[in-house]
Amino acid sequence: MSEMNTPQSTVVRTSRGLSIAGTRITLYDIMDYVKADWPPKLIQQWLDLTDQQITDVMNYINTHQDEVEAEYQQVLQEAEENRRYWEAYNRERFAKIAELPPKPGQEAIRAKIQAKKAELGMT
Repeated sequence: MSEMNTPQSTVVRTSRGLSIAGTRITLYDIMDYVKADWPPKLIQQWLDLTDQQITDVMNYINTHQDEVEAEYQQVLQEAEENRRYWEAYNRERFAKIAELPPKPGQEAIRAKIQAKKAELGMT
């Protein structure tokens, strides 16, 4: 874990990427909320960060915008690749599960689920 040049080393580089020191929260997590137009105060409350942490992180993001954005895009790309891999990997298994007959004794609950799906227009 190497420290970045930020006030009191709030932002550190770990094996997970740029992170908030002493937490498992990455700057990419913060970027998700920033991209969703969350205000910093709401991000701070949602992730239980101190005033100093959110201030330092937002300053770091603004100061190193190109670097953080490039790494964030890479993280998003890797996440999408992982999602596609596992979706393809499990496609056959999910199809087999969907074809299984209902378990005995669950007719009533299945009827309730089907009724709720119909009510919501999900069937």
